[in-house]
Amino acid sequence: MMQTKINFIALAAAISSLLLVAISVFVPWWVLSISSPVNAQVNFSPVNFNLSHSGAAIAIPLISALTVACLLTLLAGGIMLAIYSVKPTESYSRRLLGFGYKKPLYTLVAFVVILFATSILLHAFMGITLPINGSEQIAPRGASASASVSGVLNWPFYFAIAVTGLCIVGRAVHGKVAQPPTISQ
Repeated sequence: MMQTKINFIALAAAISSLLLVAISVFVPWWVLSISSPVNAQVNFSPVNFNLSHSGAAIAIPLISALTVACLLTLLAGGIMLAIYSVKPTESYSRRLLGFGYKKPLYTLVAFVVILFATSILLHAFMGITLPINGSEQIAPRGASASASVSGVLNWPFYFAIAVTGLCIVGRAVHGKVAQPPTISQ
């Protein structure tokens, strides 16, 4: 009887990755709230972006398209990782693993880069220091009015870091899992 090999770490990474996608649709990774006198809120995750001003939703079609593309990419990566994890010795498995384990990493890096780039650009062009995680009173250069701004990294962001770590470890143990069985005499 042939024993089926399963990469359990990659399977946990695949399930966690798919769970991250589902959670991120409803719970943003980062929330920016601007109050008095503006009253605006930004809910941002790689798979969902909501912007509202005084309670009215503002749609940005390009950002909506990018979040849908990211959602589909993360889903595809999770599915590929799941298929690989139950069939790690197949000839096509290495390509599935190569595709699947990178998607959460790319998504996390892109999210962090976008967040910090936005903060740096706002500071360079408008003199506004955007808090990533915390609160601040801000006023654009030359303006007399200020607004209270708070930014919060929510738990799905930290879960995304854990999922990315699991994916990397799942890739790292591939060599041990995919080894052909040794026949003892």
